Amino acid sequence: MSIALLWALALVLFWIVSELGRRLGLIPIVSQLLLATLGLPLLMLFWVEPHLQLSGAALVAPAWLKTLYGLSFALLLGHILADVVELNVDRQSLKIALPSFLVPFACGLACGALLLPEQPWLTTLALGLVFAITAIPVLYLYLRNIDYPPAATRRLMQSAILIDLTCWLLFGLGKGSLEPVSLLLPLLGACLPLPLYALGVRRPWVYSLGFFGLLFVAEHYRLNALIFGIGYLCCLAWLKLPLRMPLSDLWIKRLQNGIAIPLILTFGIIQIDVHNVLLGFDAIQLSALLLLPIVSKLLGNWLGLCWATPSFAGASKWRESLLLNIRGLSEIVFLNLLLQQQLISPALYFALMLMSLVATLMPALAGLHRIPLKTAQPARRPYAEP
Repeated sequence: MSIALLWALALVLFWIVSELGRRLGLIPIVSQLLLATLGLPLLMLFWVEPHLQLSGAALVAPAWLKTLYGLSFALLLGHILADVVELNVDRQSLKIALPSFLVPFACGLACGALLLPEQPWLTTLALGLVFAITAIPVLYLYLRNIDYPPAATRRLMQSAILIDLTCWLLFGLGKGSLEPVSLLLPLLGACLPLPLYALGVRRPWVYSLGFFGLLFVAEHYRLNALIFGIGYLCCLAWLKLPLRMPLSDLWIKRLQNGIAIPLILTFGIIQIDVHNVLLGFDAIQLSALLLLPIVSKLLGNWLGLCWATPSFAGASKWRESLLLNIRGLSEIVFLNLLLQQQLISPALYFALMLMSLVATLMPALAGLHRIPLKTAQPARRPYAEP
């Protein structure tokens, strides 16, 4: 069986579990995380490696696959960064976001420095950011589908955006500080809208295609895609130009759920040595990686929600703490970025994927997962409205 057929089979498996999950009321990312974290390692262990004699390294080797991975990564990262820059901070959102970021971030730094083997400072920084990050798209789906009050939804979403913007910026600046010269090309690319605007170009699709095209180039050549993406979108915001997705919302959703997310998940998981995946950690380290991100994030969320005024009468701090602990898509993209740049080991990647799965499942286990059919074509980021 060719490598291309194996990848096609993986996409079919993701489609099947997504459909099964939908019938059970689960949002796609939950079903996809379950398959990636539990199903794919077993598939590699009991079929692909012993019977087909193919390793993870062989499966990710083809050049066409790396190109497809780069396109998928650019689509997902661009979608997340477009969410992140739509920031309209109010005082209550800031009160929630500060403890929600600082408590897990400090816990992640301590975990990296004290509990794990000696590692580069950038890896320790990245671990702190992984502890703190919140999945913006998945959080919005949960809030929308439990009919959360619009004002409360907007406040939680703005808090999550502020947290994630801080995470992406800190990592981009931290990575750029290792090679300051490497920031030059991404920053020059980020300023591209300025000369185009000066030349009289006003069509949003030109700027949008330039954004996704250059984001793909930056990822492909291992440039600082984060600094480029945030800088480019900030230029668009300053020029009051909208970012248009290259396709309609419905087709973007289909590409994300049908190809981009399954491909990125599979690309990361199959590179893990399933025979020795967790041998690099003892019981204390593994327990810390699974529990501390969730516990510290819940504590930070709780402190922030206690500091801020209630979003509406009868608002549950426990429910909102649980929702702000969702990881999902944002963490998947972040972990794959760290793995591809060899800042974390495959074992650490897998342990954090397990943590992300548990954190994303927690609202579902609490009964906040029912997704009605009306969400087939969700509106694009209405939470940014004032």
